Amino acid sequence: MIRKPVKLRVFLLQKLPAAYFSGLRVVSATETVAAVSVPYKWFTQNPFRSTYFACLAMGAELSTGILAMAQTWGRNPPISMLVTGVESRFYKKVTGITLFTCSEGSQVKQAVVAAHTTGLAQTVKVRSEGKSEKGELVAEFWFEWSFKAKSTAT
Repeated sequence: MIRKPVKLRVFLLQKLPAAYFSGLRVVSATETVAAVSVPYKWFTQNPFRSTYFACLAMGAELSTGILAMAQTWGRNPPISMLVTGVESRFYKKVTGITLFTCSEGSQVKQAVVAAHTTGLAQTVKVRSEGKSEKGELVAEFWFEWSFKAKSTAT
């Protein structure tokens, strides 16, 4: 199990304030799977009384980004990480809590290890699945992450 920072909400407030104010919460995280909830409330609503797609995208990205951060944390040389592409599909109107789960941590780890050992940029495309409280698939996102070892030359 990945250790959650003691002050996870403080981290969200400092580093991801939009996610903090939208009410995103990390539900669980391991090396291979991460889950993030997106609430349905006034702050995350669009004019059509459903969850705004940008809030859904934040939750989906965070579920993949946690896995990326876990693999890059503490490496020497440091590894930079960047989203280089996004795709999405929406299947149902979202009017409740959405749980985004990414189960592709092993692919992320392979890309980070390759970037670390070769020094060359590596990309990986991972999927985050959004489900309603009833377990219905409401959205899918695919994020392409790029990883590269930072230069240690001074």
